[in-house]
Amino acid sequence: MTHKGFTLVEILIVVLILAILAAIVVPQFTSAAEDAKYSRLLKDLRTVRAQLELYKYDHNNSAYPTDIVTQLTTQTDVNGNPGVDCGPYLRVFPANPFIDNEIDAVKVDGLAGSGWKYTAATGELLANDGNDDFTKY
Repeated sequence: MTHKGFTLVEILIVVLILAILAAIVVPQFTSAAEDAKYSRLLKDLRTVRAQLELYKYDHNNSAYPTDIVTQLTTQTDVNGNPGVDCGPYLRVFPANPFIDNEIDAVKVDGLAGSGWKYTAATGELLANDGNDDFTKY
Protein backbone atom coordinates (compact mmCIF):
# COMPACT_ATOMS: atom_id res chain seq x y z
CA MET A 1 0.00 0.00 0.00
CA THR A 2 1.50 3.36 -1.05
CA HIS A 3 0.59 6.67 0.51
CA LYS A 4 0.96 9.84 -1.42
CA GLY A 5 1.89 12.96 0.53
CA PHE A 6 4.71 14.74 2.26
CA THR A 7 6.45 13.62 5.38
CA LEU A 8 6.78 15.91 8.37
CA VAL A 9 10.52 16.29 7.73
CA GLU A 10 9.93 17.45 4.14
CA ILE A 11 7.38 20.05 5.26
CA LEU A 12 9.73 21.32 7.99
CA ILE A 13 12.57 21.71 5.49
CA VAL A 14 10.36 23.75 3.13
CA VAL A 15 9.15 25.98 5.99
CA LEU A 16 12.74 26.49 7.14
CA ILE A 17 13.86 27.50 3.64
CA LEU A 18 10.95 29.97 3.34
CA ALA A 19 11.79 31.46 6.75
CA ILE A 20 15.43 31.98 5.74
CA LEU A 21 14.39 33.67 2.49
CA ALA A 22 11.95 35.94 4.33
CA ALA A 23 14.64 36.93 6.83
CA ILE A 24 16.87 37.99 3.94
CA VAL A 25 14.23 39.88 1.94
CA VAL A 26 12.20 41.76 4.60
CA PRO A 27 15.01 44.09 5.81
CA GLN A 28 15.63 45.16 2.21
CA PHE A 29 12.01 46.33 1.86
CA THR A 30 12.21 48.25 5.13
CA SER A 31 15.33 50.04 3.96
CA ALA A 32 13.70 50.85 0.62
CA ALA A 33 10.69 52.40 2.38
CA GLU A 34 12.94 54.67 4.48
CA ASP A 35 14.92 55.65 1.38
CA ALA A 36 11.68 56.54 -0.41
CA LYS A 37 10.62 58.76 2.51
CA TYR A 38 13.94 60.62 2.44
CA SER A 39 13.73 61.06 -1.33
CA ARG A 40 10.22 62.48 -1.06
CA LEU A 41 11.27 64.76 1.80
CA LEU A 42 14.19 66.14 -0.22
CA LYS A 43 12.00 66.71 -3.27
CA ASP A 44 9.37 68.52 -1.22
CA LEU A 45 12.01 70.66 0.49
CA ARG A 46 13.47 71.71 -2.88
CA THR A 47 10.01 72.52 -4.24
CA VAL A 48 8.86 74.60 -1.26
CA ARG A 49 12.19 76.42 -0.99
CA ALA A 50 12.04 77.31 -4.70
CA GLN A 51 8.48 78.59 -4.30
CA LEU A 52 9.52 80.67 -1.27
CA GLU A 53 12.15 82.39 -3.40
CA LEU A 54 9.62 82.96 -6.19
CA TYR A 55 7.17 84.42 -3.65
CA LYS A 56 9.85 86.81 -2.39
CA TYR A 57 10.75 87.83 -5.95
CA ASP A 58 7.10 88.41 -6.92
CA HIS A 59 6.58 90.52 -3.83
CA ASN A 60 9.42 92.92 -4.69
CA ASN A 61 12.00 91.11 -2.55
CA SER A 62 10.29 92.63 0.45
CA ALA A 63 10.03 89.64 2.80
CA TYR A 64 9.29 85.98 3.05
CA PRO A 65 5.67 85.04 3.81
CA THR A 66 4.66 85.01 7.45
CA ASP A 67 1.82 82.50 7.03
CA ILE A 68 3.70 80.14 4.74
CA VAL A 69 0.91 77.65 4.04
CA THR A 70 -1.81 80.20 3.29
CA GLN A 71 0.36 82.59 1.34
CA LEU A 72 1.90 79.88 -0.84
CA THR A 73 -1.37 78.08 -1.60
CA THR A 74 -3.62 81.09 -2.35
CA GLN A 75 -3.46 84.13 -4.57
CA THR A 76 -2.04 87.28 -3.02
CA ASP A 77 -1.40 90.86 -4.00
CA VAL A 78 2.13 92.31 -4.03
CA ASN A 79 1.82 93.08 -0.31
CA GLY A 80 1.04 89.46 0.62
CA ASN A 81 -2.64 90.09 1.30
CA PRO A 82 -5.43 88.15 -0.43
CA GLY A 83 -5.61 89.32 -4.03
CA VAL A 84 -5.06 88.25 -7.61
CA ASP A 85 -1.61 89.60 -8.50
CA CYS A 86 0.55 86.59 -7.54
CA GLY A 87 0.29 82.88 -6.86
CA PRO A 88 -0.76 80.38 -5.89
CA TYR A 89 2.71 78.88 -5.72
CA LEU A 90 1.65 75.43 -4.51
CA ARG A 91 -1.65 73.58 -4.91
CA VAL A 92 -1.30 72.08 -1.46
CA PHE A 93 1.48 72.31 1.06
CA PRO A 94 3.27 68.94 1.14
CA ALA A 95 2.96 66.65 4.13
CA ASN A 96 6.13 65.50 5.83
CA PRO A 97 6.38 61.73 5.16
CA PHE A 98 8.00 61.09 8.56
CA ILE A 99 5.17 62.63 10.59
CA ASP A 100 1.92 60.65 10.93
CA ASN A 101 -0.18 63.40 12.51
CA GLU A 102 -0.13 66.46 10.28
CA ILE A 103 -2.02 68.75 12.68
CA ASP A 104 -0.03 71.98 12.88
CA ALA A 105 2.34 70.60 10.31
CA VAL A 106 4.26 73.86 9.86
CA LYS A 107 5.46 75.74 12.90
CA VAL A 108 6.57 79.26 12.24
CA ASP A 109 9.57 79.96 14.45
CA GLY A 110 8.77 76.91 16.61
CA LEU A 111 9.52 73.21 16.94
CA ALA A 112 7.01 71.27 19.01
CA GLY A 113 5.07 68.58 17.18
CA SER A 114 5.61 69.83 13.70
CA GLY A 115 6.73 68.26 10.46
CA TRP A 116 8.32 71.47 9.21
CA LYS A 117 10.02 74.39 10.95
CA TYR A 118 9.88 77.70 9.15
CA THR A 119 11.65 80.91 10.11
CA ALA A 120 9.81 83.80 8.48
CA ALA A 121 12.60 86.33 9.01
CA THR A 122 15.13 84.35 6.98
CA GLY A 123 12.91 82.07 4.87
CA GLU A 124 14.68 79.02 6.28
CA LEU A 125 12.64 75.81 6.02
CA LEU A 126 13.75 72.75 7.97
CA ALA A 127 12.27 69.24 8.02
CA ASN A 128 11.63 66.88 10.90
CA ASP A 129 13.22 63.52 10.10
CA GLY A 130 10.84 61.62 12.38
CA ASN A 131 13.15 61.81 15.39
CA ASP A 132 12.22 65.40 16.30
CA ASP A 133 15.54 66.37 14.78
CA PHE A 134 15.21 69.31 12.41
CA THR A 135 17.89 69.30 9.79
CA LYS A 136 18.53 71.27 6.62
CA TYR A 137 19.04 68.32 4.26
